[in-house]
Amino acid sequence: MTSLDTERLIETITREVLTILRQGGGLATGIGTCADGSVCVSCGLCVVKSPDGVQQVVAAGADRIGASLGVADVAQQLARFIDHTILKAEATESQVRQLCAEAAQYSFAAVCVNPTWVHLCAELLCNTPVKVCTVVGFPLGATLPEVKAYETRRCIRLGADEIDMVINVGALKSGDYALVERDIAGVAAACREEGAHSKVIIEAALLTDEEKIQACTLSKSAGADFVKTSTGFGPGGATVDDVALMRRVVGPAMGVKAAGGIRSFQDAEGLVRAGATRIGASASVRIMQEAAGAKVAADQPRAARASVGE
Repeated sequence: MTSLDTERLIETITREVLTILRQGGGLATGIGTCADGSVCVSCGLCVVKSPDGVQQVVAAGADRIGASLGVADVAQQLARFIDHTILKAEATESQVRQLCAEAAQYSFAAVCVNPTWVHLCAELLCNTPVKVCTVVGFPLGATLPEVKAYETRRCIRLGADEIDMVINVGALKSGDYALVERDIAGVAAACREEGAHSKVIIEAALLTDEEKIQACTLSKSAGADFVKTSTGFGPGGATVDDVALMRRVVGPAMGVKAAGGIRSFQDAEGLVRAGATRIGASASVRIMQEAAGAKVAADQPRAARASVGE
């Protein structure tokens, strides 16, 4: 496919998705009611809305399914969505060790750390189901494609199971879709060859809705496994609207990771309902404590709940 063909395809998909969203009256066009009576703005393909469909997806090889919270124990279910994260420049070895200990304690999906900590995390988590995720081309995304691909392979060989790469935002906004797709494809191919998963950070706060659609479409075309909202270092973090839009564009087969500014159980729950299948957060322990509290409160008889301040 030539760069002109790519540009025409992206423009066509963007127009079609925007038309669908506008006709639906908003980004979350799948609004409905979940089994617990709460509002659901996801795609309708979860284990509550479509159990037969989910069984088919699992039979086809899926290893993680997005579902409305409340299907199983809230805290345990939520933990499987969370990448326990520390990406600040001043993170110390003791903080990374604590991150891994907490991830093992709560059975989080993964830890997400800078590349320099990958080998340590792989050693600390080798006897647990917790995966090691790291970042590439982070946080600006302006690294050369060849460098991102090399960094990906190096990190995987050090023990990373998942790679969160940042797209070339400037190239996307310039309309150079061929470069953006090549950039993503290099990392996605390295991940496939090395047995890891790839996530594409689109830095949604810097993009228009049209550009978000383009970024997600290119990520899907390039063979990535996930799209991700934010680095956490940009001008804004994850929003329900962005997650719903990204889910609408990539469909049910790809993962959607929400990251940036997720501080509470309520934040995480809303993003999962909007279609996120992974949550990146540094406040993961607090979110889990709040989730456990929400489960306790939900299990109490109404009279007892009223007595504790409802």
